[in-house]
Amino acid sequence: MGVKDVKPTRSELIEIKKKIKLSQSGHKLLKMKRDGLILEFFEILSKAKDVRSELDAAYAEASRKIGIANAVDGTITVKSTAFALQSKPEIELESRNIMGVVVPKIESSSVKKSINERGYGILGTSSYTDEAADAYEDLVEKIILAAEIETTMKKLLDDIEKTKRRVNALEFKVIPELQEAQVFIRLRLEEMERENTFRLKRIKG
Repeated sequence: MGVKDVKPTRSELIEIKKKIKLSQSGHKLLKMKRDGLILEFFEILSKAKDVRSELDAAYAEASRKIGIANAVDGTITVKSTAFALQSKPEIELESRNIMGVVVPKIESSSVKKSINERGYGILGTSSYTDEAADAYEDLVEKIILAAEIETTMKKLLDDIEKTKRRVNALEFKVIPELQEAQVFIRLRLEEMERENTFRLKRIKG
């Protein structure tokens, strides 16, 4: 809004005062939201660091265990054992709300299984295959957790950026322009009042 486009009337002045009040109120709320989202982000960031290192460790352990199982039981036995698995974990994607930002909540059923639930006979395999299965189940759980946390972080970051842009637009553009228009109208009204007073005096004279 440029001051040239502003009508120097009392009704316009009242309207601009309302807009300033509304913009300042919105600015305050958006700043609170931005600060709250940043706090949430840093809280989740600490979890993300842990889960990422746990995920790397789980992957290294699963790779080590499957290497031993392949060496002891043979690759064909290990692969046929994997194909014997009767049930697969079900992933349910839900959502939760963090200060207006919808983030995923991933629920998984029965990733960890007992030897009996895995669907293969224990006679054809050694404990090394069982240990490899345990390690991969642990890895899958870590992947699910990492997916939830890292997607949440990305969504929070996106919303923090959007909120920051809106805060800055209000703080450095919208509110100053409205205040400038308010000053312009006041000065113009005062000027018009002085002109009217001067005109009346001349008429009386």
